[in-house]
Amino acid sequence: MGAAQRLAELGLTLPSVAAPVAAYVPAVRSGAHVHTSGQLPFVDGALPTTGKVGAQVGPDEATVLARTAALNALAAVAALVEREGGPAGADALDRIVRVVKVVGFVASDPSFTGQPAVVNGASLLLHDVLGDAGVHARSAVGVAVLPLDSPVEVEIVVETA
Repeated sequence: MGAAQRLAELGLTLPSVAAPVAAYVPAVRSGAHVHTSGQLPFVDGALPTTGKVGAQVGPDEATVLARTAALNALAAVAALVEREGGPAGADALDRIVRVVKVVGFVASDPSFTGQPAVVNGASLLLHDVLGDAGVHARSAVGVAVLPLDSPVEVEIVVETA
């Protein structure tokens, strides 16, 4: 089963890629690897919530936001593959051989220590969409603040065919 079918079964579609707010691009290729910029959990161009996890944002909500950020990262990969002449939309995700690394940042209240559980939302989304190719190495980092006061940010590195 392809990634497009898995997305459909999950009731998901690839979102539009968020326009950069500074001097960078959403994703770049280096050889067989695509590196995404940090992706925020934008939904229809806006953050659904802001604040620190463990204070204004609960861990369960943050886990859902990490899942959304990972979906946005997949959209950045798909857009790059398409620009390079590969398949369009979710079909571009079938070019992913494996997710190599995920880095998740969690804007955390000083007493919050559940960053791995929050970033697991991203990890599970990648596995749900890509199957075994979605299994990866990962870092989950607590930080004081993220751009636009986002609770989470996710970046991925994927190997493509």
